[in-house]
Amino acid sequence: MLGTRFLTYVHLVLTGCFCCCAALPQLSQQPVNDRPVIGVLTQMVSDEAMKPFGRTYIPASYVKYIESGGGRVMPIRLTLRASEYKTIFRQINGLLFIGGAVDLQRSDYARVAKLFYSLALRANEAGDFFPIWGTCMGLQLLTVLVAGENLLSNTTAENLALPLNLTAEASSSRMFKGFPDDLMRALAQEPLTGNFHHYGVTVKTFLANTKLRSFFSILSTNVAANGAHFVSTMEGKKYPFYGVQWHPEVNRFQWKSGRSFPHSPHAIQLSSLLAEFFTNEGRRSLHHFEDPEEEASSLIYKYNPVYAANITGYEQIYFF
Repeated sequence: MLGTRFLTYVHLVLTGCFCCCAALPQLSQQPVNDRPVIGVLTQMVSDEAMKPFGRTYIPASYVKYIESGGGRVMPIRLTLRASEYKTIFRQINGLLFIGGAVDLQRSDYARVAKLFYSLALRANEAGDFFPIWGTCMGLQLLTVLVAGENLLSNTTAENLALPLNLTAEASSSRMFKGFPDDLMRALAQEPLTGNFHHYGVTVKTFLANTKLRSFFSILSTNVAANGAHFVSTMEGKKYPFYGVQWHPEVNRFQWKSGRSFPHSPHAIQLSSLLAEFFTNEGRRSLHHFEDPEEEASSLIYKYNPVYAANITGYEQIYFF
């Protein structure tokens, strides 16, 4: 009797196990990159106070921003050959155009950015996912690259924190789609976005340009000091290209007194989610270094940031 009961118990347990196993969902087989590297294009040093430290630079706030989202940073200099940039493109999983002030058509920065932009277009067309993000001047640069001309005008919003005037496309956008409802409400009502610019693309100019309006969706607008309505957030309709006229990195990583850096809980949450969003876009790229030693030597970790709060609005800057 005991043996019969035992066999019956074993039969039930095994049957239950097989039933449970059969009911388990199938895991996605899509490859995921858990070691994303985001390339950051360095800026030319133009400030006299910064020139003793190097020729190009990256504010440390951008580096911390990417790292906080789970990514690693590779600084990209402006003095390499085209063949070297093509190699770098195959090694990085996304590209960040930072803020600053350069000629968006004739500078070395513009030249290198255009090369990477062309590579990213062709890659995405071929099914090789590669995202680009532009902050402040980076957004402006993306409009120049897409339109093929400089359409900027005076849209000064200097040292000013603003809520966003969200468009109908914002809630269904890739950028904001996963945001909690309370954060989306706060984004439209609270001054969560730090603005530090003098130029931008007006909504009127954007909509009048066939290339821009067919390439990007406007996710938000804002009003400049002179009353001009400008594009403040946009994302590619077909390509994983994103632009913000404001600075999400300052919310968590810049603290200089007298600057309108939003530091409220919602501002911190906004910065955190956007950093994770773009880094997660980078995870979808399977580009990689072939040589681990080259990878280690190419990343930001071997450089030390310089304290710069006494001469700039940044606490720390990487110089190259």
